[in-house]
Order: sequence, then structure tokens, then C-alpha cells
Amino acid sequence: MRKLFFFSILVFFFLTLFLMWYYSFRDFSLGYFVLGILGVLTALGIYDSLQSKHAILKNFPVVGHFRYILESISPEIQQYFIESNTDGKPFNRNLRSLAYRRSKSVNDTHPFGTQRDLDGEDYLALRHSIYAVHPKEEDLRVTIGSEFCKQPYSASIFNISAMSFGSLSSNAIKALNLGAKKGKFFHNTGEGGISPYHLQGGDICWQIGTGYFGCRDEEGNFYPEMFQEKAKLPEVKLIEIKISQGAKPGHGGVLPGVKNTPEIASIRGLKAGTTVLSPPSHSAFSDPKSLIQFVEKLRDLSEGKPIGIKLCIGRTEEFIEICKEMVAQNCWPDFITIDGAEGGTGAAPLEFSDSVGLPLEPALIFVRATLEKYNLREKVKIIASGKILSAFSIIKNIALGADACNSARGFMFSLGCIQALRCNTNECPTGVATQRRGLVKGLVVNDKSERVYNFHKNSVKAVSELLGAAGHYHTEELSVHDLVKGDEMIKLANRYFPDTVNTQV
Repeated sequence: MRKLFFFSILVFFFLTLFLMWYYSFRDFSLGYFVLGILGVLTALGIYDSLQSKHAILKNFPVVGHFRYILESISPEIQQYFIESNTDGKPFNRNLRSLAYRRSKSVNDTHPFGTQRDLDGEDYLALRHSIYAVHPKEEDLRVTIGSEFCKQPYSASIFNISAMSFGSLSSNAIKALNLGAKKGKFFHNTGEGGISPYHLQGGDICWQIGTGYFGCRDEEGNFYPEMFQEKAKLPEVKLIEIKISQGAKPGHGGVLPGVKNTPEIASIRGLKAGTTVLSPPSHSAFSDPKSLIQFVEKLRDLSEGKPIGIKLCIGRTEEFIEICKEMVAQNCWPDFITIDGAEGGTGAAPLEFSDSVGLPLEPALIFVRATLEKYNLREKVKIIASGKILSAFSIIKNIALGADACNSARGFMFSLGCIQALRCNTNECPTGVATQRRGLVKGLVVNDKSERVYNFHKNSVKAVSELLGAAGHYHTEELSVHDLVKGDEMIKLANRYFPDTVNTQV
């Protein structure tokens, strides 16, 4: 291929010289331009032939670059020209469009019938009632705070999941918090600590990760005095201990060096420009007993604010041990956030995203049943997190055992995210998941905060409509019996209990 390339260059070179001579060198200015292009291609071809890093370029000089160009735009080609409305990943076009329309408060109806395969094994539906009702949207809230909590919090059933400043831009964080303020729902800080952009007046859930960012000493250990100071902020309504997350359980958070700006490093107590790998586990506790003691310690330091834990279920026996310890110490968290293995992240090893952790549905059912077994279900609220975007996904997860739901990528769509899949490169084209100032400026805070508010408001309204169709006034009335498998007309509960539609006839 190299010989053919250089032979072609020579042919075009002499052909151009001949045409220039034939039409007179003086008048044939286009020929000089062609010779310039051939010179550049020749130089590039020589460089490609001599370099030893890329076999494709060495064997196919110049032409091989088209392979890398096409590869760089393959996500866009896939998204805009190949995928259908229902097969895009992680979120299909129908769901992305739904989020966009609801965030803009425009028509979110769907024409001509469903495009889903209703006979497929993954089809789930809500069992509607003949006697539909009209629940009140403003009543769809849940009080988080057990008997040990001095400052219980009234939470919306739909909130912003954990996304740190660093993973997201300053403008994105500000827009999310302002939207949460207007809509009266909470905004989880992510494990990157509390930044000035989180303090726009919206309620926040301060997440404490394994790196203890914002409450750590010079060695990276938990610093009680620093925690106490920030926990008393009026914006901090809840505190969440992150044990693991669904997209990379057991791995720890990742902040690429290109995103670790001096400002972010200052907030987290780090060195700027370095890739930050949070430890895979906590240094403040190492077993169920010390975990529950840490929960109690944070509750005391925060003067009785709701304390929760977040984890992706892996070894179920370990969660059972934690529940046993809650009973033994007569102390439990006010809430538990369950993150499914389908959860998203800005950066994670592929093996962790694809092959570690339990999906949200079985994890929720297990956690609910385990808390019920140890008489803790009425004391501990469950929050579901993991690929929650539509009103039905909220209804489904609450029916499976959750009290409320968190969404990260849904609210990213409301900010303008186009699922470009470049969160880990600092090249997010919409200014959502980047620290490049030129890209961040494209995200207008006032406009996007309104869209965050609209997305929440219209999603809760849709939940209310679905609830009414099922004959319920509040999400607390939902149960697994409200769901049905479309392919066999079997309740979801039948996976765990032998109770089918047919046996009720």
C-alpha cells in the first residue's frame, strides 16, 4: 500500500507539472495549489511510513488517518444515523427526548402507539384500576428521619443523585442547585465535597466518600472538626456515607487529572492536575459494628441531621450482617440509598461498569425484604438510584421497595446533555461534564436551572397521573403487586412468590 501511495503521488505530481506547462506556468495558478497539497501529503506519507507507533498508518500512509477520524465520530454516527428510537444505550432516543421535552415544558405526548416489544421478556407494566383517582402532586413527599434524628427532612420522591463538582462543571452544579431550590427537592453533592456552587440556596445531601473530601486531614483520614463545621450549614439537610456506587462498586471514585483544576483541588484538599483515585474502602470503619458507630458519630456531630448510607449490593450476607448490627446496637441510619449496577459515572473501568454488582430491581427487593425481616423497614427509608428517568421508572422502583428515587443522568439531560459519551475526556460539548472554560460558558445557568425545575415538576406530575391510574393517592400505597409482566401476565412478585393472575380467577 505504501508503494501504491507514493506511486500515485508521483503520477499526480508529473500530471500537474504537464498541465501547468501545457497551459503556461504563468496562468496556471491552480497548479501551484495542487503541488502544495501534494507536498503536504508526501510529507505526511513519509512521516506515517517511518513512525512505529501505529501499524495502520505505517501500512496505509495518509489513508489510515480516515480510520481514526471515523472512529472519533462513531458515537455520533451511531446515535444520529444507526440507532432506532428504542435501542440506544445507556438511554434510548425516546427517553432522552422525553427528558428534553419535560425540561422545556413542551408537549411530551407520544403519537401512534408504543414502539416497544410488548411480548419481550423485559416488558413491565403498571396494573391500572377501573376506579382511577386524582392524587395531589404537592403531597408526594417522604419524611426522612428515624427516632434518633432531631432534624427530619421532608424530601420529594424525585431528587438529584450524586454528581461532584469536578465531574460536572461549575455552571452545571449551580444550575442543578438553583433548580432544586425552586422545585423544593434535594441535590446530592457527590463525594467531591461541598463547593461554593452547591450553595445557591437549594437543599443538599452532603455525600461523604472514601476520600473524605471536604472533611479530611493531611493524611486523607476523616477530620471530625471540619465535618462538624460544614454539617451545620443550613443548606445541608441530609448526610450520606458512600460505601460504593453502582457503576464501579469496590473501586472508588475517579477524577481525571485534566479535570482536577486548582479550584477543585483546593475544595478537596488535593494537588492540582493529578488523577484522583479515591480509596476503594473507608478508613473510618472496617466492619458492620464500626460502620454503625460511624453513623451514630456523624449524627451527633451534625446535631441530629438525617444520616444515610449508599451502596451497591454485592455480597448479600454482608448487608444482612449490617442489619443485625443495627439491631444489636439499637442504632440505624435514617435512610439507605441503593445504587444499581446500571448506574452511571463519569469515569470507570469497563469491567466494573459491565460486570460488578447487582442490578437495581433485585437489590431493592432484597434490601426491602431484609429490613422487614429485622423489623427495620418502618425506621429506615430506602432511596433508589440507577437509570431512573421516566415517571414509570420512579413508580416501578417505589413499588419494588423504595420510598424515593434519585436520578443523575436524567437531570444531566435536563441541563442539555446529549449523551456524547465524553464525560471522562473533559471534552463534553454541552459544558455539563467538563472543566474547559470555553465549553462551560455555553451552559447558561439561568436557562438551565429553569429546565432542571421543569424536568422535576413535570416528572412528578406524570408520577401523579400514573398513581391515579392505579387507584392510589400516594406512592406509599404502591407495592410489587401493582406491576405485571406483559409476556406471561405474571406479577413481578411471582419471581419470588407463587401468586399469578391465573390463580386468582
